[in-house]
Formats: sequence, C-alpha cells, structure tokens
Amino acid sequence: MMTIFPRAILPEIRKYLDTDDVVVLHGARQVGKTHILYALRDELRAAGRATHYIDLEDSRFVRLLDSGVGSFLDHLSEEGVQATKGEERVFVFIDEIQYLADPSSFLKLIADHHRRVKLIVSGSSSFAIRDKFRDSLVGRTVDFEIFPLRFDEFLVFKGRAGEAENARTAVRIDELRGLFREFVLYGGYPKVVLTPGIERKEKYLQQIIDTYVRKDIRDLARIADIGKFNRLVEVLASQSGQLLNVAEVSSTIRLAKPTVERHLFLLENTYILRLVRPFSGNVRSELTKMPKVFFFDTGLLQMLWLKGLQKEVLGPVFETAIFAELVKRYGRESVLYWRTKDRREIDFIVRDRRRVLPIEAKVRYEQFSPAACRFFAKKYEGAEPYRVVALEGVPEDDRHSIRPWEL
Repeated sequence: MMTIFPRAILPEIRKYLDTDDVVVLHGARQVGKTHILYALRDELRAAGRATHYIDLEDSRFVRLLDSGVGSFLDHLSEEGVQATKGEERVFVFIDEIQYLADPSSFLKLIADHHRRVKLIVSGSSSFAIRDKFRDSLVGRTVDFEIFPLRFDEFLVFKGRAGEAENARTAVRIDELRGLFREFVLYGGYPKVVLTPGIERKEKYLQQIIDTYVRKDIRDLARIADIGKFNRLVEVLASQSGQLLNVAEVSSTIRLAKPTVERHLFLLENTYILRLVRPFSGNVRSELTKMPKVFFFDTGLLQMLWLKGLQKEVLGPVFETAIFAELVKRYGRESVLYWRTKDRREIDFIVRDRRRVLPIEAKVRYEQFSPAACRFFAKKYEGAEPYRVVALEGVPEDDRHSIRPWEL
C-alpha cells in the first residue's frame, strides 16, 4: 500500500472543499501535487463522500474531456458516480489540467451549471494554465502553489515529525543540524528525500530535469535551440543568489536579450526559479533595479550547476535553501532583497501586511557583519529586528540569531 505523507498546505486547501470554487494546484513536476490530490480524495472517501479521480497523463481522458462536458458527465455515470441527480456533492480530482485544449471553458461550464460537481485540479505549469485560462474564470477558482518540501515536511517524511519544535538541548540541536544539512545537500523533492543513496538521488534529479525540459518547456514554448536553452539554465544555476544582468547573460549565451527574457518568464512560471526584486520604500525604484535569481530546489540547483550533489554545504546553496524556505512559508511575492548603491546589502527582506523583516543567511554565524542591518534599521524604523540564520557555529545572541528550522 502506498504511503501518503501529509503536507503542510492541506489544512488551507480543506477550507475550500465545501465552497463553489474550483480548487487549482500549481507547481513543478514531482513536487507532490498528485499525492496531495490522493490525500484529499482518501479523506473524503473515509468520510463517506463521493469521489472520482482522472489523470490526464492518459490521453484517452484528454480526448474524453475535450469532447465536452456531456461526455465527462456520461463518464462519471458509467463509473457509478451520480453527478446530475440528488443533493450530495461529488468531488472530482483532475490531474494535469493543462493538457486539455480549452480547460477554461470546461471548468467554467462545470462551475456555472453543475454545482454538485466540485473540481479539484492540478497543473504542472502556471505558464500553460495562464496561457489557456481566460478571464471568464475570474472569481471561480482558488489557487494554491505547491513547492518541494519545507523542512518541517522533510522531517515528517524522515519519520522525525515535530522534532524541531522547542528544540533546546545540544543533542537535539546537533541532530537537527545534521538533518538540515541533508535537506540542503539533496533538496526537497519528495521522491529524492525518500530515496537512499546519492547515486539514486542524482538519477531521479536528472530525470526531473530531462522531463521538465521535454514536457514543460519544449512542448509548451516550442523552443528551437534547446542546446542554448540548456546552457542558459546552467548559467543561471551558477548564479543562484546573485544579481542577474540579463544583458551579460545574453552575451554569454549568445542569445538575443528578448529571447533570454522570454526563457526567464518560462522558468519562473514552471516553478524552477524566481527573480527576486529589491525592497524599497519607493515602488518605482523597486521595479527598476536589478533582480537576483534564485532556484527553488537545492538538489536541482547543484545538478545543473555542479553536475552532481556535493558533500559540503556551499554558501550559495545554503542561501538558496533559506530563500526557498521563506517562499514556502510567506509566498513568492513577500520575499525581497535589499541593496544600496554603495553595496550595503541584506540577503532577504520578508514583507507582508504585518511586517518588514530583514534576514541574513550565512553558513556560519561568524561570517555575519551587522553593519548593513543596523543601517537598514535606521532607515526603516518600523522594521522588525534583523535575524541571522546559520547552520554552523555559535549564535551571538538570542535576539538576532536563529536556526534554519526557526524561520
């Protein structure tokens, strides 16, 4: 029997199971969207609710749903699922919705005319979904972004659930440090986390890279020069955590700047990387400054950059891991960086409605210098006290220093 591990986002999704919204899960391949659908389906079945699951990786079901809502309802009836009679709601899970020719029309018709059918769907590419979803779906969907595992989820997968909570003793902290080191070195793709042995982990990560390029980029964007695209991804991986000069990258790869920008758009919308914008009190200034580039998974990053998983945690890889943790907890739009013209810099600024929080990420606490954070505190008096997150060394003080699992 397949083990389905709980994900941290499940409680948020459950809140929308009894609304009229179409629930849409976005995320890269292999991050666990299908298993989230399975978990929800199994919970509903256990509660005696009617469910049905459709995987659009099977082209037969793509043809079936593309032929119209009538064929879809007939299929449910054939499977013993009554979607047109009675008052009980039917929960239908559709995996890889982007394969439909016109998912927007299909979802709209179901949402508007067949409210007994509750749709929970997934898609591996927000690029494909945005390309095919139209304004007619506004107000009919609620969206959730699914990423590789957070560290607390990693602990669940490792059978160490809850161990980061209230960790105080040197023994427990040392154990958690070792687990976080493993998390950084190999990344958070669920299958990779559960797979023993570095060689097998590398094999699975390479498969994710190859499948992603084949399915989510070549097929969707019809890229003519895959070789240059692959080279671009490798160059970007080598720069994770650094300022991104698109003109320089364009010259290095010998790709036109508009083409590089188009590829960056695709990479962001297939959840491989993120262009992080600078924080500023002036929005116009914030939009015109150079972004930083970060990958979402450290295992994938190392395979692209270094052609293999490493034995030691490198600075850019640790910083990328902290970036990914912050995004998973606060959302992509809430994570920024700060840098002045005279090169004072803070790795991350978490900004939402409640806070402005500066965070510095260092492999060792001893590498941190407080000058930039103190300057920032004077300029932005409403900001929270800065935090320094590190894996190794001795924290300077309890007010500013935190461990990676305390983010």
